[in-house]
This record gives sequence, structure tokens and C-alpha cells, in this order.
Amino acid sequence: MFTPVDGRTVVVTGGTRGIGKGIARVFAGAGANVVITGRDAGVAEAAATELAKAAGGTVSFVVADVASASDTARLAAEVLERHGGVDVVCANAGIFPSAPLATMTEGDIDEMLGTNVKGAILTVQAFLTALKASGHGRVILTSSITGPHTGYPGWSHYGASKAAILGFMRTAAIELAPHRVTVNAILPGNIVTEGLADLGEDYLRSMEAAIPMRRLGEVEEIGHAVLFLATDEAAYITGQSLVVDGGQILPESPAALEEI
Repeated sequence: MFTPVDGRTVVVTGGTRGIGKGIARVFAGAGANVVITGRDAGVAEAAATELAKAAGGTVSFVVADVASASDTARLAAEVLERHGGVDVVCANAGIFPSAPLATMTEGDIDEMLGTNVKGAILTVQAFLTALKASGHGRVILTSSITGPHTGYPGWSHYGASKAAILGFMRTAAIELAPHRVTVNAILPGNIVTEGLADLGEDYLRSMEAAIPMRRLGEVEEIGHAVLFLATDEAAYITGQSLVVDGGQILPESPAALEEI
């Protein structure tokens, strides 16, 4: 039985949709005070209302762009004003526009790294003092299997950003360990999110066929993995990456799945 996280304050950047929303839903259901962020006020307000109604707990939002140092500083100030402290920071905000290497622009690269890498670093920086004061501070980063373990055409800059997250994690974990703050990362595989519907049924079936468990993951399954890393029982785990992908990175070739 894990120690409850009810009453603790959890920040989930990019929590208005997709994996971030799933993470927020799990923490809200566990009784945490959840603050989600997004760049669209209407979407953020609707998501916070939906999560509070469906999962219970306290869910609020702050409109912020994590690629901006002033926005992340304002985010931290607003969260501290509302809740008096922060226990868990889920640096989840990320973008994934596709661009082939041959035609990728400098702007494409800057946008990707600005949100996915710089955004994570700025978010953690903004909450450092509060996390150290928590007594059970947790940082959970959202990386991906793409970059650290796999590659996909059109996502070289995305893969680079998600691999960079793990480099940041390892050194941040060392620096924060004396303060009893852990820093870990979740590496999702193919997860059912709003954007997948636009890719078509054939694409979804092909994705499922590449996964040993023969299904895509649910956002709440990522959320439960994040929740575990936020518990008191995970206090001695830091600088580690947890793959949550239904076994997707295991086969050495598609032929391996034909044998099962």
C-alpha cells in the first residue's frame, strides 16, 4: 500500500490535453491539488473544469508558455500563492511537429528545443526553492521512446529533444539529491491521444501491430507510472527513466512479432 498523495500540490505542464491531461486526471483522482498549464486560456479552463468534475480533487490552471522564463516564474508564483508550496512538478509540455531533415528550418529546430528542452529546464528551475522545502519533492519529466531508444523519419529534432531530457535528468538528479528531491523520467510509447484520430484507422492498426501487447497505451497508464514516482515509496529512485510502451522497443525486427 502506497502512502497517499492527497493534499499535496502537483503541477503538470501541458496538462490541458493528451498525456499531460491523463497525468493530471490520475493525480486529481488521488486527491492532490493539481495545477495544469497550457497556452490557450479557453482550453485550459475547460480542461480544469472537466478534470475536477470527473476525477475530484482540486484542479486549477495557469496560462503559461514554458519556453519563456518570465512565464515559468509567474507560474511558480501563482501556484505558491494558491497552495503555499509545491511537492511534484511534472515537466510534460511538449510539441511534435514533423519536418524532414533535408527541409527542416532553423525555426523548426528552435521551436522544438525551446518547448521540449528549454521549457523543461525553466520549469524545474522556477520551482527549485519550493521543491527543496517540500520534504518529498519530486520532478518527473516526460521524455519518449523516440530519441532515447527509437527513431522515426521526420522527427530527428523531436528525438534529439527527448534524448536531451535524459541528459538534463541525470545531472539535475545529482544536484537535487542532497535536498531529497528526486528527478526521473517517463518514456511513453504510442499512446492514445486526441491527435491520433487524425492519422487514420490504417495507421493506428499498423501501430498496434508493432507493439507486442497489440494495443496502444492509455494516457492514464502513463499517469499511474508518474504517480508511482511521486510516492514516498519511490524516494530512493532518482536519475532513472521508465519506459511505458507495451513492449514496443523489445522486438529486434517485425519478424519477431510474427512468432507470437
